Order: sequence, then structure tokens, then C-alpha cells
Amino acid sequence: MCHRGWQTRTPCRVLERAERPGKKILISGGGRCNFTNLYCTPENFISNNAHFAKSALARYTPADFISLVEKHGIPYHEKTLGQLFCDRSAQDILDMLQTECAAAKVQILPRVSVQEVTRSDEFIVHSGEKQFRAPVLVVATGGLSIPKIGATDFGYALARKFALAIRETKPGLVPLTFNAEDSKQYADLAGVSTEVIASCDGQSFREKMLITHRGLSGPAVLQISSYWNKPHPIRIDLLPDREVTTQFLQPDTPRTVATLKSVLQTFLPKRLATRWVDLHSPATWTNAALAEAEHEIHHWPVQPGGTEGYAKAEVTVGGVDTDELSAKTMESRKVPGLYFIGEVVDVTGHLGGFNFQWAWASGAATGRAL
Repeated sequence: MCHRGWQTRTPCRVLERAERPGKKILISGGGRCNFTNLYCTPENFISNNAHFAKSALARYTPADFISLVEKHGIPYHEKTLGQLFCDRSAQDILDMLQTECAAAKVQILPRVSVQEVTRSDEFIVHSGEKQFRAPVLVVATGGLSIPKIGATDFGYALARKFALAIRETKPGLVPLTFNAEDSKQYADLAGVSTEVIASCDGQSFREKMLITHRGLSGPAVLQISSYWNKPHPIRIDLLPDREVTTQFLQPDTPRTVATLKSVLQTFLPKRLATRWVDLHSPATWTNAALAEAEHEIHHWPVQPGGTEGYAKAEVTVGGVDTDELSAKTMESRKVPGLYFIGEVVDVTGHLGGFNFQWAWASGAATGRAL
């Protein structure tokens, strides 16, 4: 939460609930911080208003953040699909941001627990016996994901206090859990990974899928989880761009379970291929039955039991309704001087650095307005 006061020498104070800022930055990207994505577009975001993020994203681009990273001499690399990571540590990004804050005379106050925010002719932030007063209040409290590092619903509660609408929230970029039947059939394959296309609600992602003891994870599943709603299924294409059963059309190919397992094992991990055939072996070996078997491989309907919840979610889908905010400045339309930025807003990025880019872009939009 950022408080900007005209009555103090410090033009801006950041009220940080934790003992130190940037915990989510430090754990992101396996400790190397996937700080942006080269191919960031508005289509990489989920929001009730698909147009809301366009202005901020256009006015603060990945190139702008990369320029800042390079200015501070931070080495980085592209891992895959435009995802940029620090060569050394996420600490580099946090140090950079704190250095920029210091240069702008921004004071970061850790261990400030806010009990209440009121407003008369200015905002009054109550923290124990202390009060912080300012004409402008910027809410950058994040969402509900990863409560063990301090996530709470404070930002949403504050928005409601000032009569701003909230779009329903749910865990996003989160592992999906098996239903009871699928758990019996696949949970013992934990650790098996393969490239798939995961689809749901008109969206598809082609990346790795990982089977876990509790369900499905990996980039493809994390991506599609943000679009999934119970009780709808997701669909998995286990062999993108490959056809298995065409080999059975050769006159010298035996149409047997053993042959099908052998063929599948050339494309899929052995344990998964074996289990798939055990559970989906054709009842007959006619051409029609083989065509149906092919279809099942590319259209595996998975009915998740649920998700791993906010504890394992990387982001929160939903949040402060964008209809309540200016797309140019992130300021509340109802309450002058009140701004919401980052994950607390109903703008959720895909996996791969997009959520950080939204944090930088929405923050820049508000910063320019101040």
C-alpha cells in the first residue's frame, strides 16, 4: 500500500505488512524471477473487460522494464516462449526496485499492519497507535494466492469499504486435483511428464503436463486452470500432431494390445503409455475401433475434483472490477485519489512473466498520474 503525503518531506511512503518487501518476487521463477515476457499482449490476460489492460500495457512495455534491468547491469536470459529470467537471483530485481525507490525518495516502512482506512478530506491509514495521512492512496496488496507469505483479502475488503465492486475470485495458475476415480487410475504415475495440449472454455495451451500424487500440474495445466470452472471438464491431447493408429493400417502390423503399447511407448513415457492402453484398449481391432482409440488419445476428458487452492496458486483470478477504475490511471471512478494496481485488480496474466508485466505497467500508469 502506497501513501503519498504533501505534508511530509517524503513524497511517498510504502506501508509494507511483512518484515521485508518483495517476498513474492523472491520466490518467483524458482528464485530467479520471470520478470517479464517479450511477447506480452492484451490477449495474455483474463479480465471481465478484455480491453481494460490495453492502455497500461501499451504505455509501459516489456522493453521499458528490460531497459531498467539493463540500466542496473542485471544479467538475464530468455528461457522459453519469451520468458525472461535473472541469470543470478530474483534478489537482483528486488534490489533494483528498492534502489529506484530510494532515488525517488520513496520511504518503505516494513511491519506496518493496517487495521482500518478512513477518509474525510484525505485518507487516514490506521496502524496500531500510528496514523498515516495523505490525499492519495494506492492499493497494491496483491490477491489471495500463497497465504504463507502474507496474502490476505485486505485489498478487496478495502475496495468494498469504499463501495467498489469485486469480481468473484478463484485460484489461478494452480494444479488441478483428480476426482476419486482418476486418482485410483493415475495417481501412482506421479512424476511422469509429457507435452500435451490442454483445452477448456475455448482456450488451449501446448506445453508440458505433469502427473502428481494428487492430480495434474505442469505449465499446460497451470495455464488452463485459470479458465476452468467446476463442474466442467478439461480436455487433454496426449499426442499433439501425431497419429498412432495409422500404423495399424499396414497389412503386416499385428492388431494387438502389445503392438499398441509398443507404438505408444515411442511417443509417451513408458508408464503412461502402458497405463493408457490398460485403461483404453479397443474392444475390437476394426478400423472404426482404431479411429475411436485415436480420438480418445487426442480428446481425453478430465473431470478435475478441484484445485490445490490458494496455497499452491500463483495468482488470483478476479478482483476489483475494472469498471470501477480508470484504464489510464487505475484511479477509482467513485473515490478520487484512491488507486488499485497489480493483482488486486481483475486482470490476471498467463504463466510466463505476464503478471509481473501487469504489475509494472499498472504501477507505471498510476505513477504517471501522481
